[in-house]
Amino acid sequence: MTARTKTLRSGLSLFGVDTHETLMTEREAVNRPSWYERIGADEGVKALADRFYAVMDSEPRYQSLRAIHPANLSRSIERFYAFLSGFLGGPPIYWQKYGHPRLRMRHGSFPIDRPMARQWVSCMQDALDHSHLDESERLELLVRFAEVADFMRNQADPVDEPDRSDP
Repeated sequence: MTARTKTLRSGLSLFGVDTHETLMTEREAVNRPSWYERIGADEGVKALADRFYAVMDSEPRYQSLRAIHPANLSRSIERFYAFLSGFLGGPPIYWQKYGHPRLRMRHGSFPIDRPMARQWVSCMQDALDHSHLDESERLELLVRFAEVADFMRNQADPVDEPDRSDP
């Protein structure tokens, strides 16, 4: 196992993702189709964006994540699809329509701590579980999403207060 694989697995474990499957090495990744192509091109990316928001909207465990979104999710779904298209190696739709994604700036008004980032990654994992990707591909792609979720954090992790009852 390479140091990079260990780091990726370690990073995913922070988000509660099971990493028993072997991640593909960088050498194995050469000459593979883009994620955009592997997920099913435009249709697959649209389906992933739709699934992500459908899961978030319907699963009680994502209530905190859902609460920071507008009641009508259609604009969020459209923008997420546009972002995913370019992020996954397809047409840079988001760039063309809205300019640079500036993810941290655009999400700066929402409190994103480690638990919120974990909810987002878990929701994406649920959405990916409905894709045609095999388990190792889903895990590999989830690594990329977990890196983005970690980057988006703008709140400190809650610190456990020491027990002051003992003198």
